[in-house]
This record gives sequence, C-alpha cells and structure tokens, in this order.
Amino acid sequence: MWDSDQVRLWLESRIAAARLDQAAADQQGYAAQDDYDKAAAEEWVCRAMKNALCIASQTAFADRLKALLGQDDFPITGIYDDRRFERHVRTNLRKLVKMAKANLGFENTLHYQ
Repeated sequence: MWDSDQVRLWLESRIAAARLDQAAADQQGYAAQDDYDKAAAEEWVCRAMKNALCIASQTAFADRLKALLGQDDFPITGIYDDRRFERHVRTNLRKLVKMAKANLGFENTLHYQ
C-alpha cells in the first residue's frame, strides 16, 4: 500500500543527505567534483518530487517521474559539469521509478543507501 507520508519523509531525508554530501565534496575540492554533481542531482530530483502534488498517488508519482525522464535538460546553477549532472539526474529518476513501481525502499531513511 502506497504511503505518501513515508515517501515524503524518504525524499526529505535524501535531500538532507545530499546537502551533506555536497558540503563534504565541496571541501575536498577538484577531486570530488563528480561527487558534488552526483549529490546535487539527487537533491534536484528529490526536491522536484517532494514539491509535486502527485505524491499522494503511486500512479501519479510514477507518471511524474517518467515525465521528468522525458525532459531534455534539467536547469540548475552551481554544478561543475552539465552532462555529468544530467546523467546523474537520469540515474536517480530511474532508481525512483523502480522504487515507485515496486513500492519498496522508501522505509530506508539512512544517510548511506
């Protein structure tokens, strides 16, 4: 059974984890630019889905994810490599599509997954 409150909590925990990962990568400098872009992509995806009205329905949530996957670009500032960022966004979107279809994984709110 779809639990929109649990999904919202999971998204919020992933946003917080992504912010921490971005801060850690930022402190490491040039060598961690990919890690920064990866964390920024996860935050972007989770923020886009958390603020969507479709979170109440599993089908609508999955449809919104598919619509985002169909986009050509994902506007954001402050990243290092646009192509790398877009690749990480698509990876995160596909992960969420699988989770939404199976309705599994939203109970894991640990920082590292």
